[in-house]
Amino acid sequence: MSLLSGLQTGLDAVYPARCLTCGSIVDGDFGLCGACWRDTAFIGGTICDSCGTPLPGADEGDILHCDSCMENPPPWSKGRAAMLYRDTGRKLVLALKHGDRQEIARPAGLWLANAVADVVTQNTLIAPVPLHWLRMIKRRYNQSALLAKALSNRIERPWSPDLLQRVRRTQTLDGLGRSERIAAVENAIRVHPLRRHRLIGRPVLLVDDVMTSGATLAACAQACLDAGSGPVNVVTLARVAKDA
Repeated sequence: MSLLSGLQTGLDAVYPARCLTCGSIVDGDFGLCGACWRDTAFIGGTICDSCGTPLPGADEGDILHCDSCMENPPPWSKGRAAMLYRDTGRKLVLALKHGDRQEIARPAGLWLANAVADVVTQNTLIAPVPLHWLRMIKRRYNQSALLAKALSNRIERPWSPDLLQRVRRTQTLDGLGRSERIAAVENAIRVHPLRRHRLIGRPVLLVDDVMTSGATLAACAQACLDAGSGPVNVVTLARVAKDA
């Protein structure tokens, strides 16, 4: 046994790895115990190609869209999500967003990578949904940027942490309807003037923690398209589903 392996074994004995949600001892760092894994609704099978919400029926490889996206097509091309926003998924998002549990971003990078395996190209540029600077001061970090960085590291694609700017502080979108959410983020997001050259004609993958109506992601996607980007795709750690 090498010295490094011996030290790691000693640390594991004193500080055993814990489940990200319940704190139970697990086999490896940054993992979930069996019970929490079973309560995590990872998204797979038949999904809406635009927003990533699960759809009924067997996955036969067809490109399908949910009723909402057919009625109100989003400005981005494809949307994906790693899990549903319920049970363990909800706990993970809230812990990352409000509980200062920044270590959750590391395993989330793998889950996000699995979700976007079919939409990422060789020259895709990854960018997070931005926070307003006042909210950034209060929270100290942007959870979407942590996720974007973890995803960038996992799939070895470049990322731009400040590609987008939130130039107007918006009210919290919790409890608002779709039209109210759209109005709340109108003219609130723009491409950073010093970063615009990075996205000209280039595919962009936007990353956020959770998608509800998609209003914020739509504003970000439209800002990229207006600035001259190539196709915009989106991915979130969790997705609110109507029947979830």
